[in-house]
Parts: sequence; structure tokens; C-alpha cells
Amino acid sequence: MKFALAALLAIFSAIPGTTIAADGTFEGPLGLQLYSLRNQFKLKGVPRTLDAVQEFGIKYAELAGTYDMEPEKFIAELESRGIKAVSAHFPYTAYKIDPDSVARQAKALGLKYAGCAWADHVNPLNEAQARDIIATFNKAGEALAKVGITFFYHFHGFEFQTYKDGETLADLIIKETNPDQVKFEMDVLWVVFPGQDPVKLLEKYPNRWELMHLKDLRKGIATGELTGKTDVANDVTLGTGQMDWPAILATAKKVGVKYYFIEDESPTSEAQIPNSISFLGKVNW
Repeated sequence: MKFALAALLAIFSAIPGTTIAADGTFEGPLGLQLYSLRNQFKLKGVPRTLDAVQEFGIKYAELAGTYDMEPEKFIAELESRGIKAVSAHFPYTAYKIDPDSVARQAKALGLKYAGCAWADHVNPLNEAQARDIIATFNKAGEALAKVGITFFYHFHGFEFQTYKDGETLADLIIKETNPDQVKFEMDVLWVVFPGQDPVKLLEKYPNRWELMHLKDLRKGIATGELTGKTDVANDVTLGTGQMDWPAILATAKKVGVKYYFIEDESPTSEAQIPNSISFLGKVNW
């Protein structure tokens, strides 16, 4: 969708974070996890790729690196296009070894949130490893809180190993981390793919989910695996896959999710993202 058309449509009601008209219930704020365009950043460079993000009408971004550009310059490129970096993912090892350094980097980038998208582990995750993750996240949360930034963890599916009393190691991680300093980002695909129910998980921990990755799973793909891995081609346009988006989005709003980021890791992400934005503008509940 061309930016001029998006701007024209914005005369009507719009999803905060985009210039895309909204006739539906979803209110956002909506952003993009820039990892969705990792191949474009490498092939086309940062300026041309961010031009495309601007044309999508996106106003908020979540970072996953700055693609060989100095972080301050990358932020300047975003801001020159009216895009605000809200959050970013940093490596687990960095949080484990020197969380204060991550806090300084996140502060310099002007972020509200700094998180981790994958906790290093040996499959299958067990209680001992989970408790090491918990300790790392509690230290990270404390370090980031000192500079006014909120730490979060992005579950990736492998954490749903059975633990005890009908719960999983994901439950253990949520319950044993500091609720004031450790929040969570729900990637909907990485909840559904391992066989979990995103609505029930949102409702079970209503004060812990502040961010959400909007990602749909291709119809026909079996669920229940705890690998945290599936073919990236299984990421499909929102509304065309397995997810019950009206129920998920309604519950996310109810429990206080603050930012929503489309993440599309597929080889056709650049073509799919505008269609996903269009879907979000029309979805109702």
C-alpha cells in the first residue's frame, strides 16, 4: 500500500502507530519487529528498507540489531521517517554476563523496553536451566529498572515443557521472576505452535504481558512440538492462518498489552505485511 493512500485513509479512524484506516475494533498501538525485513536490510540497505516501513504506515518499531549501522545513526534514520523505536531484543548472554551494559545501550537508544527473545539452553529445557534463566532475568530486570526501562522475555515455545501440578516451566519462569521488573512479550505463533492457548495464558497472568508479536501459523501445520523452531515459510498473513485473532486481541486489550508488533519471518514478508495491517484494520470482536 502506498504511503499517499495510507495518509489519505488516515483522515478516518486509524490504528495508533500506523496511518492505516481502521474500520474494526483493534486499536493498537501497532508497530513492526524489524527482524521481519532482515533480508531486505542486508540486500537493499537500511535507508531503502526503512523507506518501505514508512510506506507501510508504521510508526513504532522493535529492533533486533542495527544491520551494520551505528546504533545512534540507525535511530536517527528511524526518527527521520517518523518511526519511534519502542523496544529491542538483546542476546541472552549479554544479560547473563553484563546486564548493566545492556541497560546503558538501551538507554542510549531511547527505548521503553529491552528484552530477550531466546534463552540459551540445551534441549529439552529442564528445571535447573529454567532456574538459571529466572536468576538471569531477575538481574536484568533490576539493572534496567535503574535506568527507567522495562525488561521483558519473549517465550519461544521450548519453555512449555511439563513441570508439575499441571503446569509448565513457562509457568515457573513467570511465577519466579519479579513481577514489577520482569514483563513478557507474547509471540502468538510461539504459544500456539507448542500447543498452548494464548487466551488462557493471557488471562492466567493478566499483569505480566505488556508486548505482543502478531504472527499467524499456516493452516495445516501440526502443533504440539516444543522445539521452538518451524519453517519460516509457515508465517502467513494475519487472518489467513490458525489463530483466533478476535479472541486473542480482545483478551490482550483486557489484560493491558501496551504495544503490538507484527513479526513476519517468511521470505514473502514484505508483500504480506501490508495485508496483515489491512486485516488488523478490519478485525472485529
